[in-house]
Amino acid sequence: MNLAFFKHTFFRSRLGVITLLILIVVTIVLLWRVLSARNADEVVYTTEPVVRGDIENLVTATGTLQPRDYVDVGAQVSGQLKKLHVDVGSEVKAGDLLAEIDATVYAAKVDATRAQLRNQKAQLLEREAQLKLMEINYRRQKNLMSEDATTTEALETAEANLKSAQAQLNSLQAQIEQIESTLRVEAANLNYAKIYAPIDGTVVSITSRQGQTLNTNQMAPTVMRIADLSTMTVQTQVSEADIGKLRVDMPVYFTTLGSQGRRWYSTISRIQPTPEVLNNVILYNALFDVPNENRVLMTQMSTQVFFIASQAKSVLLVPMSAVSFAPPRGERENASAPTEEQRAEWKKRRDEMKAGGDQTAQRPRPAIVKVMNDDGDIEERKVMIGVTNRVQAQIIEGLQESEKVISGSTKPNQEKIVPAGGFGGPGMGRR
Repeated sequence: MNLAFFKHTFFRSRLGVITLLILIVVTIVLLWRVLSARNADEVVYTTEPVVRGDIENLVTATGTLQPRDYVDVGAQVSGQLKKLHVDVGSEVKAGDLLAEIDATVYAAKVDATRAQLRNQKAQLLEREAQLKLMEINYRRQKNLMSEDATTTEALETAEANLKSAQAQLNSLQAQIEQIESTLRVEAANLNYAKIYAPIDGTVVSITSRQGQTLNTNQMAPTVMRIADLSTMTVQTQVSEADIGKLRVDMPVYFTTLGSQGRRWYSTISRIQPTPEVLNNVILYNALFDVPNENRVLMTQMSTQVFFIASQAKSVLLVPMSAVSFAPPRGERENASAPTEEQRAEWKKRRDEMKAGGDQTAQRPRPAIVKVMNDDGDIEERKVMIGVTNRVQAQIIEGLQESEKVISGSTKPNQEKIVPAGGFGGPGMGRR
């Protein structure tokens, strides 16, 4: 009896312990589910402080460097390129001898023409003597005729001979003028056999070799190119989607592959209206000049160009994802256009920035940001936005430096939520 009672009591106490353990596990599971459900409804906000810095709204493109002033030096006469006096990279001055073409034929033509000219001038002396003789004979016949000592036929013959001699003299003088003109041409061709530098600059390329025969009958052969490398031109190809954002005198800077971050600044000098079509892509050329006194920039260098559409220095900045251009919730139904006073104030601000030398000032726009205070409370704040790009926005008024703005929010096991209006416009940056 005692053994049976002991076994029964032990079995009941063991069953009670198991039941208690099951109840504890069920309670823990229920509590975990309740807490998980509560945490799932909680939103974790991402905040960013309002900072001070510089901002630029840029239009980017690629381009190449070319000398602003250059001349392709060609040959005006045919012949063998006898001597090159310069190499690629040589610095030359206007009038320096660059190359010589074999001038044997041209020198011979000049000598022959000069000899012909001397012959014609000798004949001219003979014609002048004959003319003088004819004038004397005509005056003699005329005097004799006045005394009836000669015949009318003899007088007429003397007059005709005088006119013939005068005509022959005039013809010979015309021939001499023609030969003199030919001589000038031949002398010029002889001079063209020596090629001189037309401008100061650097020899950047030589396309003809010494000993090569140049033929000007088909086309004017280019011997070399001389360029003034003190000023370079950046030729930038801009897509049709961005060309409307550019204007003459817009500030611009560029970098090169080997510049290690160095920037060269300039302004747009011209925008060519005729596009180039490459692989069905329409591109427009925007050009600007940059000094190159140290010859760091070279021909055909690739450039990354940044046109500054708008910029601001040492201003308050917030992430673009924190900005919404929609009215606050309580005012969305009754939102109204800016008043005339607001428009006048915005225009005044922009004019003041331009008067200070900033031609890239952008028209202020109203927007909304959410601000989290030190207690963790969130409020919607009206602000004025200036310059914007894809990353940041300038705050003109409405926020103080170091205030925290909400740039996004997340829930456990969910992707990040970005406020509407982020990254530059309504409807962008939503979850």
